[in-house]
Amino acid sequence: MRFVKSFFKWLLILIALFVAALYIFDYDYILKAARTIYGQGHKTAYLDDYKVFDTRIIKKSSNPQSWSLHKDYNNATSTEILNKLHVKNGTVAFLIIKNDSIWFEEYREDYTKDSKSNSFSMAKSIVSALLGKAIKDGYIKSVDQPLTDFYPEFTSDFAKKVTVGDLATMSSGLDWDEAYYSPFSVTTRAYFEDELDKIMLNLKIIEEPGKEFKYLSGSTQLLGMLIGKASGKTLAEYLSEGFWQPMGAENDAVWQLDSKENGLEKAYCCIGSNARDFARMGKLYKDLGNWKGKQILDTAFVKMSVTPRFKETPAYGYSWWLPFHLDRQFFMMRGHLGQYVIVQPEDNMIIVRLGHRRTEYYRPKTNFTDDIYIYIEEAYKMTGLYD
Repeated sequence: MRFVKSFFKWLLILIALFVAALYIFDYDYILKAARTIYGQGHKTAYLDDYKVFDTRIIKKSSNPQSWSLHKDYNNATSTEILNKLHVKNGTVAFLIIKNDSIWFEEYREDYTKDSKSNSFSMAKSIVSALLGKAIKDGYIKSVDQPLTDFYPEFTSDFAKKVTVGDLATMSSGLDWDEAYYSPFSVTTRAYFEDELDKIMLNLKIIEEPGKEFKYLSGSTQLLGMLIGKASGKTLAEYLSEGFWQPMGAENDAVWQLDSKENGLEKAYCCIGSNARDFARMGKLYKDLGNWKGKQILDTAFVKMSVTPRFKETPAYGYSWWLPFHLDRQFFMMRGHLGQYVIVQPEDNMIIVRLGHRRTEYYRPKTNFTDDIYIYIEEAYKMTGLYD
């Protein structure tokens, strides 16, 4: 009995020392990570984690517009290859939208057409759209406007050269460690930190900006902060006003916050919405910024967004990914664990996939995992556009 008491006494002392060390060395955010993610049995952020974070509502449209159902709605069945991939990767939603009508729609587990799930980095494409909106609204002059016009805290020679376009094209030169599974990376810290703006404004620009693509979530976080400062609106408010409302979104969405009072949106990730409403962004860009007769974004901005900025990295534009497959050029929103909105304008096709996992294998000489190509191939087989 004495041994047991002694054991628990020293265990409590060790736990107290560990917690104290986290605070002393400024790693106390790990306690929040343990409570919200690791303590729930997850190794990384997960689809429904918006439920354990503070969020801000993205208000649905006051004039909701349902997607039309295609005359052949759900007449087709998933291919054997697609079904196996859905099971392996934990797909919860899969849509094929053809000629602006839902041609095929499937939900798994307990998910439905109204179920929210985490966008992860698909939010980056949405933040880029907010940049286009802010330029159209006159809050930001152009993609060439300097970061320092909004945040003079960045004073180095490199920092003075960074433009909002550099942030949107992942060419900022920011000192950022894009590591999702390390509890000590700045990406992990940003996910759990209560004062995200302080982290961002203390970072350095360590490379010449505007020269090459380097995927850094911090670039989008700075861009989102900049858009909020320029517009005087929260990102959730601006997204609702600029897109969710005019595009007829049928459900409220949420945007995760950094948890402080009047919190800051995690701009680089974490919009909780559903497959049908995420697909609206694909349709908007397919139609060059026009939504049923209303020009929400300038056509030139949309075209620029889905065009590579750097010839050395043709797979990325202004926060939109650009896969080439089946002799066709696609563009897509893409997020952690395999959240995808894939668009092919000439075929008038939108493919949406949401789920728990993605395939880790990258096809040779591409920036894309194998599952992306399979979703495209099998969707095209189902529609008869690919044998």
